Amino acid sequence: MSYLVLARKWRPKRFAELVGQQHVVRALSHALETGRVHHAFLFTGTRGVGKTTIARIFAKSLNCESGTSKDPCGVCGTCTDIDNGRYPDLIEIDAASHTGVDDVRALIDNAQYMPSRGRTKVYLIDEVHMLSKNAFNALLKTLEEPPEHVKFLLATTDPEKLPVTVLSRCLQFNLRRLEPEQISGQMRHILSAEGIGFDAESIDLLAEAADGSLRDGLSLLDQAIAYTGGSLQAELVQSMLGTVDRSQIEQLLNALGARDGEALMAAIEQLASFAPDFEQVLDRLAQALHEIQLVQLVPNYRPSLQRVPIKTFAQHLDPQLVQLWYQMAVMGRRDLHFAPGARVGFEMSLLRMLAFMPAGADAQPVVTRSAPPVQTTASPSPSPAPRQEATAPPPAKPEPVAAAVPADIPDTAEHWLQLLARLALKGPLGQLGAHSGFVARNGSQLLLSYPADLYESLSPALCERFQNALSEAFGSPVQLKFEKLRDAAAETLHGRQTESKLNRQNQAEAEFQNHPVVNALLAEGSQIVPDSIRPLELK
Repeated sequence: MSYLVLARKWRPKRFAELVGQQHVVRALSHALETGRVHHAFLFTGTRGVGKTTIARIFAKSLNCESGTSKDPCGVCGTCTDIDNGRYPDLIEIDAASHTGVDDVRALIDNAQYMPSRGRTKVYLIDEVHMLSKNAFNALLKTLEEPPEHVKFLLATTDPEKLPVTVLSRCLQFNLRRLEPEQISGQMRHILSAEGIGFDAESIDLLAEAADGSLRDGLSLLDQAIAYTGGSLQAELVQSMLGTVDRSQIEQLLNALGARDGEALMAAIEQLASFAPDFEQVLDRLAQALHEIQLVQLVPNYRPSLQRVPIKTFAQHLDPQLVQLWYQMAVMGRRDLHFAPGARVGFEMSLLRMLAFMPAGADAQPVVTRSAPPVQTTASPSPSPAPRQEATAPPPAKPEPVAAAVPADIPDTAEHWLQLLARLALKGPLGQLGAHSGFVARNGSQLLLSYPADLYESLSPALCERFQNALSEAFGSPVQLKFEKLRDAAAETLHGRQTESKLNRQNQAEAEFQNHPVVNALLAEGSQIVPDSIRPLELK
């Protein structure tokens, strides 16, 4: 007898067996119980979260020989035939391979005929966004006014590619990515039923690697069972996945905290011997830094990474440095493909973290701030007694700016906002500028306001880079001085952009809701999915 993979063997056959999509199940169950079943449904979501599975269960609910119900019997001829993929009134179409208008016209012609066995003819079109423009146009009329005996169930991983005319004719349900805890719980249930041994950490590793997809998780589980010989152990699963042990993340953080370049390279060398996925290593490092920051800033937070001493690192690492390292880990992961090699890119990401450390401080796990506080109008905090003379940091490299033509130093709030819009600074400099409000100009000095909740993030290094970027744009040196945001603060670029987006959003919602087609659909009992309306320029 041929082996049936776990993803197929344990595919849910009833709504009650679905994992993590209760919001969709509840809506469909109510529709079936009340008899108010819409003629077209759209299921969206990433791969492997249950889109086509829900559609098949819904088809069973409509055609079960025991009657229309949210809980089909599962044993009648209709239910078993749908489970086995041979029910004539459930027509499944893969739009990825049937994209043309002729395929859709054949579907439309067939839809006019009554079901051969059941009460309802159900069309399940998977990856519907792959249909051509002409195919969509051919489908629209039938999708809007199908025969009484026809229901359309559409599934897609990319709803943004669907025409608005199609979206407006469907009830849309967005299926959520599953949490690792939901995936690991289903894996434990399956392994216990299959009589296969496992340890808790091996399941956690597989659930994290599934990346929100239960189907991908069960495929990895099949692979792990074969790789480990039928008994899942964390070390073997880790080797199969090419992941790193959490203790290795601890070694990296220890070396960074102690400013020990040799220890850092030794830890990287040990990692490289396992031929890991360096993108995943940076992901794990970012996850650890995220938990460290939560412990530092959120009272009573309980970390989930058991094998990394999160609380110890939280006590010894500077919170602002944790933020900086997190950004470097995320940006390093993004830029890994542009590096000469994955290991080179990974090493440079870690060496960049090592470079942003207190200048002149002793090598020790406790990290202190290295630069003087940002110049503000508030009274400066008393400085601690110096333990050792600090070496001056090297001059900051000027930031490239979009505007090559020198500009005048602004002397009004409007002039300041126009300058920022023209410079179009990116990244941290762009964020700093967008939240800065013009207060006053005194010669070559600019007095700027900054939000109180972000004020502590104004590191001297970032302010110096911002100052250098402005000096380059002006063609002459400029000095910056920041003060905490006051009640009657000047307008910021961020505030203006936010207001503009809100106005466009309100206008888009008003135009959509006043459209005659939408009004007709609402009159028939349709509902607008909350937060589903977007102006075209915001997509």
